[in-house]
Amino acid sequence: MLSHEFVGDWSGQLVATSIHAGHHLRPEVADLMVLDDAARLREEDPFTDAITALVPARVLVHRSRFETDLNRVRDIAVYTKPDDCWGLDVWSTDELPSDVKARSLEVYDAFYRDLAVRLDELEARGPFVVFDVHSYNHRRPGADQPAEPPQENPEVNLGTGSVDRDRFGPVVDAFRDAMTAQGFDVRENVKFKGQALAWWVHERYAGTGVVLALEFKKTFMDEWTGIPDRDRLDELARSLASTVDPVLAAMPS
Repeated sequence: MLSHEFVGDWSGQLVATSIHAGHHLRPEVADLMVLDDAARLREEDPFTDAITALVPARVLVHRSRFETDLNRVRDIAVYTKPDDCWGLDVWSTDELPSDVKARSLEVYDAFYRDLAVRLDELEARGPFVVFDVHSYNHRRPGADQPAEPPQENPEVNLGTGSVDRDRFGPVVDAFRDAMTAQGFDVRENVKFKGQALAWWVHERYAGTGVVLALEFKKTFMDEWTGIPDRDRLDELARSLASTVDPVLAAMPS
């Protein structure tokens, strides 16, 4: 299976990614993994690709973050010990073989190399936006336990930690206003501020590219069983797509 692909109409200036939606592992990684499938799925971002489905240009990632995490800087993109990944025991070996890790990093490098080719084309036309779509758990205490307090867990966490607010503040405001107008609880940097993908874009395309790191609370699925709510996913996809025009209208020239 391809590790990633670029789909849709790339003639515009807005792209959506779902870099943690993948679940596939290449065979040599799967053979070394002792983490069970359900626990792995719980820490991935399943169905975030469905949330981006109506955005014209999309980046789809099919490999699991447990093979290579595209939203971490390269030095820590491959989990090697429990401290790297929520205390989970992942590997059957005490230390991941260096050659396996090297091949996982090749996947990482290929992704960013290929993404640069695509985004360079957008930059040549002017400023552009990336919706970096993720999800997060809010029932970590257990399947039978109450959900974590909504005061600390917005439905949409808008991560803007590395955004140039002087230049792109209107873009952030346009997204938040468009989602809030539809009844969503959208708050900025409560749970997450954006990580490696946002940092990379903001450094490589400073003043031209802006990333909104969007973490959707897993109200669209049962985070313990992995069963999705398809109607809710469709609603989120329509809602996200409806923000495209106001966000682009707010872009600086």
